[in-house]
Amino acid sequence: MSTKRTIVYFEKGGKEHTDEALRIALEGAKERSIDTVLVATSTGYSGERAAEIFRGSGIKLVFVTHQTGYRGRGVQTLPPETRKRLEQAGRVVTCTDALTGGVDVGMARQVPEKTQPNESMLPFITPPFNTVIANTLRLIAHGVKVGAEIAMMATDCDAIPPGKPVVCLGGSHEGLDSATVVLPAETNRMRSLKIQEILCKPI
Repeated sequence: MSTKRTIVYFEKGGKEHTDEALRIALEGAKERSIDTVLVATSTGYSGERAAEIFRGSGIKLVFVTHQTGYRGRGVQTLPPETRKRLEQAGRVVTCTDALTGGVDVGMARQVPEKTQPNESMLPFITPPFNTVIANTLRLIAHGVKVGAEIAMMATDCDAIPPGKPVVCLGGSHEGLDSATVVLPAETNRMRSLKIQEILCKPI
């Protein structure tokens, strides 16, 4: 048995595809009877566009933010007032970025001061395993990587159950340009995660 689906390819990635990607995700979720859509949102722009486009659809929204400290020590990129607005439209999840955060990434990125000759040698420049996975998924599209990442983050925080398909939206640093159907799993059970379908992505 086989199923024929349509994939939308954008000529390039970017914020300008946000609304179209959201509409594709909404249509895809309804077509597949998926009741939950995950939206990656750092500053809140994508989240607020999703809240507007999905209003009245009956589909649950989960907004997944960057961890605090992603762009600077102690910095949370989602403003508190925006978080409050998003919480009225769905659930907001903030936790350690599954593929681009954590102590292993910190050990690789955060080079210590050179007070001793050996402190900035190999362990601080060898990419950790999750970075290798992230870069591999980026070969398909940055937003596809983000989709897998936020699926794990939301599952870790008990915002969604493992093993139940969701639609995930991500983008190329700003806005949304990729939508995928993902079978989610916790980070410590990542091998159970499956990217089942790509609904849209940049070429």
